[in-house]
Amino acid sequence: MMTFYWVALMIVSCAFAALLFRLVKGPTVADRVVALDALGVALVSIVALLSLIIGTEFFLEIILLLSILSFIGTTAFAKFIERGEIFDRNNNR
Repeated sequence: MMTFYWVALMIVSCAFAALLFRLVKGPTVADRVVALDALGVALVSIVALLSLIIGTEFFLEIILLLSILSFIGTTAFAKFIERGEIFDRNNNR
């Protein structure tokens, strides 16, 4: 089973490198946002596989933190693409 974890780690690491390339070279901003979101998923996968290989539950808290940060970052970038700004400072209510 450990061989499967190592092979999966290598495959996800290669996908991570390809996503980094897409993040830097993306033709549009939307492509970069999708690559950033997929990078978050790949990073969580890498940490989870390392947790399985090492045999510890310590990394589960890190996985939760990375997931939350990835969600917040993707939401902020999507709002930036839609409106051109993240925080609406001139909100007259």
